Amino acid sequence: MLETVLAILQNTLRSATPIILAAMGGQFTEHAGIMNIGMDGIMLMGSFFAVLASYYLASAALGVLAAILIGLLMGILFGVLVIRFRSDEFIIGVALNIFAGGVTVFLLRTIFGVAGAFADPAIKALPYVSLDFLNDVPFIGPLLNNNSILVYVSWLLVLICWIAVYKTPFGLRLRASGEHPESLRSAGVNPNKLKYISSMLCGMLCGLAGAHLALGYLTQFSEGMSSSRGFIAFACIIFGRANPPKVFLASLLFGFMDALALRLQFVGISSNLSGMMPYIMTVLMMVYVVVTDNARKSRTLKLNAG
Repeated sequence: MLETVLAILQNTLRSATPIILAAMGGQFTEHAGIMNIGMDGIMLMGSFFAVLASYYLASAALGVLAAILIGLLMGILFGVLVIRFRSDEFIIGVALNIFAGGVTVFLLRTIFGVAGAFADPAIKALPYVSLDFLNDVPFIGPLLNNNSILVYVSWLLVLICWIAVYKTPFGLRLRASGEHPESLRSAGVNPNKLKYISSMLCGMLCGLAGAHLALGYLTQFSEGMSSSRGFIAFACIIFGRANPPKVFLASLLFGFMDALALRLQFVGISSNLSGMMPYIMTVLMMVYVVVTDNARKSRTLKLNAG
């Protein structure tokens, strides 16, 4: 029983990592007043270019760097279209997802000459971290040890993002760019500059999430391997009110449901049924947010009327 619980929690940490990384990026754009639903496409592009660079350059680090750079480029593209040309952010996000899905399939077949998935021993995986002092700690040691390095990076990013958003002048200006852009402009700060920075940070962290999927969680690229994790990360941002610690907990909840769904397949439950669990949880998250927001607005109206 204890081994089963440990296995589920280990898979929870690994499954939640790409969600955490993408959500930490998405919360920047959320604070800047931009709804970026193109995160799923950026993750997918990051996964492909991580595998491409890792395979040809024989380096996991360069694979991660390639994923971050492609994420940065897509973040800049999204920012230019939404901020500079004032295009509808929802349409641009959908377009990025469609573009990423199509171009990765095309490049997979053109460069590697395969369809569906590409796996090869030449792909260098991310290193797994093992801390000797944890080996003798019951339960906690096996849980926290032997994870991809990006698992630990994601935890550190939660703290860094919280400090950046709530404890620095940059964070104050970032939040003002989304909530009160005219006040920020009257103070001599261009809110669009903050919006561009948020879009670039979002792209880079989504690219990093894609690198974890392709080089940390698995060691391959498959068509559509982001599996709507970008949308789930967006749901976690909304559920956690773009507050990094709360978003982190929401991401862990998804990771737990994903790990539980995987474990249920071993006891004979259909993979089609168990695979729905994380996405059902995502829908329930959004329903909860809508219901609580409506209740809050109703209480406010009653107080104002009174």
